[in-house]
Amino acid sequence: MATLDWLALSDAEWTAIRLSLKVSTVAMLSSLPLALLAAMALARGRFWGRSLLNGLVHLPLILPPVVTGFLLLILFGRRGPVGAFLETYTGLVFSFRWTGAALACAIMGFPLMVRSIRLSIEAVDGRLEQAAATLGASPVWVFATITLPLILPGIIAGMILSFAKAMGEFGATITFVSNIPGETQTLSAAIYTFTQVPGGDSGALRLTLVSVIISMAALLLSEWLATAASRRVSGT
Repeated sequence: MATLDWLALSDAEWTAIRLSLKVSTVAMLSSLPLALLAAMALARGRFWGRSLLNGLVHLPLILPPVVTGFLLLILFGRRGPVGAFLETYTGLVFSFRWTGAALACAIMGFPLMVRSIRLSIEAVDGRLEQAAATLGASPVWVFATITLPLILPGIIAGMILSFAKAMGEFGATITFVSNIPGETQTLSAAIYTFTQVPGGDSGALRLTLVSVIISMAALLLSEWLATAASRRVSGT
């Protein structure tokens, strides 16, 4: 048993794990409504600027994460135009807070969520929606009873992808909110910290194993939920 003592997590490591789960969950849930709207606009919309919107949505995938974090710092920092406004009128502060880590993670995972939902929307047979509309159903009712159940597997997959991306996010987060233990030090930042100190290899390995376990659990849960949703829609 003594050989397994190195697997015991310290209080600081548990704090980093809990913070990562909190940040990732908030990032996933807060970005879902906007991701659904963006996916609907890109899948069904025919308007000027659609290509520009598509580019903006996917920009975090192309830019280096450090650049994204720096842009967030400029815009949402205490002296940034958006950050100063929010702090003055709502009291919400992003820079060097866990809320800023959630914002950075939400932005980095946003393209993955939008793409997954968009592909699901594009795969929906429009004739089903047209038939419901012909029978007198309102657009909102058509979406709630026809479209939403059909795209639910894609929504679930997008949410899990966003969550997994948030769990592994490092560059944008550390640039925007730094690496403050107990406040902004997520799993990735804690692993990085361990690799920078002598004798920190065991701590980095412990947190790496935790990250692998959480990521695999998220993927398995995504597969199970998506399969269950598909069966529910098909009625099998």
